Amino acid sequence: MNDASFLTLILSTASIAFVHALAPDHWLPFVMIGKAQKWSVRKLVFVTFIGGIGHVGSSILLGFIGLFIGMELSKLEGFEALRGEVGLWLLIGFGIAYALWGLKHARHPHRHEIVDEKILNRKTVTIWTLFAVFVLGPCEPLIPLFFISLKFKLAGVITVAIVFSVVTWIMMIGQALLGYLGVQLIKLERIERYSHTIAGAVIALTGVFILVSGI
Repeated sequence: MNDASFLTLILSTASIAFVHALAPDHWLPFVMIGKAQKWSVRKLVFVTFIGGIGHVGSSILLGFIGLFIGMELSKLEGFEALRGEVGLWLLIGFGIAYALWGLKHARHPHRHEIVDEKILNRKTVTIWTLFAVFVLGPCEPLIPLFFISLKFKLAGVITVAIVFSVVTWIMMIGQALLGYLGVQLIKLERIERYSHTIAGAVIALTGVFILVSGI
């Protein structure tokens, strides 16, 4: 194994993961939902990490399956691109649905002193729906890296998977945390009741932006 080329592969993987995770759809949904539902910082970090596991894990699983059955790179990339488009449409749909629910909630607000079990259940459903959207959202750059790492055999593939995952998780959590702490400084009491609607609208617009810009 050529140490120089292996180091180049690892540095390239880390750099690609860094740039890939900069896209707002990787962290902004967690910021907006967290703000609307008043998550603690610990919950924000946990939910973002779980979303990151689903996001990266689905592509790693698909990549390993593709390598195992000998699927061509072009076909695997085509499937990931299709999966990415479906994931974006689901993100947009999720944002619209959440915004509409937010409007309904704003028009019929519940008293703060009453614990509404339906609202608590709906918040749980929201988290798992967001997780499902991230599972369906692929890490397209990871697949070519898998094929490149094959020259270093299984150790190379596993190393690429680990490096890409760790960098992506750090970026997602770090950006979500910074964004969340930032929006906490914004005091908008007059429109606080519309926080869910605003969150859904921002998430939907984020999906539209990524879809149109092709990031």
